[in-house]
Amino acid sequence: MIYRQGNINDLPGLKNLALKSWGQYQKELTPENWQKLKANLNDDKTFRDLLEKSFCLVCVNETEEIIGMCFLVPSGNPTEIYDSSWCYIRFVTVSLDFSGQGIGRKLTEKCIEYAIETGEHIIALHTSEMMHKARYLYESLGFTILKEIEPRLGKKFWLYTRSLT
Repeated sequence: MIYRQGNINDLPGLKNLALKSWGQYQKELTPENWQKLKANLNDDKTFRDLLEKSFCLVCVNETEEIIGMCFLVPSGNPTEIYDSSWCYIRFVTVSLDFSGQGIGRKLTEKCIEYAIETGEHIIALHTSEMMHKARYLYESLGFTILKEIEPRLGKKFWLYTRSLT
């Protein structure tokens, strides 16, 4: 497996990975909420926006298929969830075929390392009640729940942060 910076040429592979991997949550969502999530994951704009403003990291297998991805958005890009002084991680995603091999951990660790190298002070992310493995992973890497945020897709979500100093 190779980890490398993602770019606009990876757009089809990023979307494909997202749709396949996040499909595991279809049964946990109402049909209406699944369609909302699916539309977001299938929208080029979602990934183009992230590729333009963030550090994208991908993991590829021997055939160059993208089997893992994440995005680190630098501070200065606030949202309704994230403070402008924080950097934050989005879309840590691993192919179900490669689950349990440490790819999600490695992607998250590399985001933390990159954030430290670029002088960030606080790193944040959000995750939901249906993402049990992700919550365990983030907590094992030192992230702590800052607060519960507005439900999304009918599910509970939490905002996690970690100091980098």
